[in-house]
Amino acid sequence: MTSPRVVTLDLDGAVDKAALMDRVARALDLPDWFGRNWDALADSLADPSVWPPEAAERGLLVVVTGWRQYAGARPEEWDVAQDVFAEASRKEARLTVALALG
Repeated sequence: MTSPRVVTLDLDGAVDKAALMDRVARALDLPDWFGRNWDALADSLADPSVWPPEAAERGLLVVVTGWRQYAGARPEEWDVAQDVFAEASRKEARLTVALALG
């Protein structure tokens, strides 16, 4: 079995939904039409056709770093983000989202 494509989603300094969506779009190199809302994020995470190169075949591991500041500044939004990450992972078995604790 091949190792998944690893993408780091660095949220350090992101304190609102707009910043989170910008960071996701950049980290995953999402298309310009990415809607930057929760539904668009869920759809993009669960759609291997928009993932970075080779990830559709190998799987995708998104490692979320620097998330604590965002979680503290916007706890309700962070709850939604975690739900979106979890639901996308349930829908697409080749996707794993991991929160880095260090």
